[in-house]
Amino acid sequence: MPGATDLVVTSAERRSPALVRVRFRTDDLSAFADSVFTDRYVKLVIPTDDGEVVRTYTALEPDLDARTLAIDFVVHGDEGVAGPWAATAAPGDLLTVRGPGGAYTPDPDADWHLLAGDESAIPAIGAAIEALPAGATAYVLIEVSSPDHQVDLPVRDGVEVTWLHRGASSHAVGDEGAGLEAPLVGAVRDLPWREGRVQAFVHGEAAAVMHGIRPYLLKERGLPRADVSISGYWRRGRTEEAFRAWKSELAAAETAR
Repeated sequence: MPGATDLVVTSAERRSPALVRVRFRTDDLSAFADSVFTDRYVKLVIPTDDGEVVRTYTALEPDLDARTLAIDFVVHGDEGVAGPWAATAAPGDLLTVRGPGGAYTPDPDADWHLLAGDESAIPAIGAAIEALPAGATAYVLIEVSSPDHQVDLPVRDGVEVTWLHRGASSHAVGDEGAGLEAPLVGAVRDLPWREGRVQAFVHGEAAAVMHGIRPYLLKERGLPRADVSISGYWRRGRTEEAFRAWKSELAAAETAR
């Protein structure tokens, strides 16, 4: 991953009650010159009272000439580190970014596309919709807390967007089974399955994505691993550090099989 770049906040706006878009400028955006992935991610170095922490976010709208980019942050009150920082971000604030990385972009040769996730995946899903080739068919499933958490997405012919609402009761499910009852899981399973090759991008809460959706796509539907970009961006009930440890344990367990 490329080295560090200093960013300066130029503005911040609420896209929804839980999503804040922060816009930045920088003296050097050359690291993005060859970035072709719609899930392009960066590592943000966020200052805290105890030093600094690193968090991963999708970088949006990089403009090499204007030397600007944007990042959407999910904000849940005072929870976490990045969300509270974004909620109070003001012009002139500084942040360091490392990257970008990435691994997914819509394949123009796919017969149809599945884009699914929750609030944390909205930035990458929006970028993927914009990058779809003309005439592409895509089904977009996005789970949010309630209708007022829906946001504007690119409008494209052939792209069908469905918003799913968790409701207040969704947070009551147990930790190990958390997410398996999520609306997103049922919606993916209930989606009418088209003929032809599908390319899938599915990201969001780890239990829903990794335990609820991934087995369905890879085992029940038999999709080739190369046609599926899927991972958990976060885990309900766990801090970022605990979530990273959980991901490492999951990866080690799967490698050992």
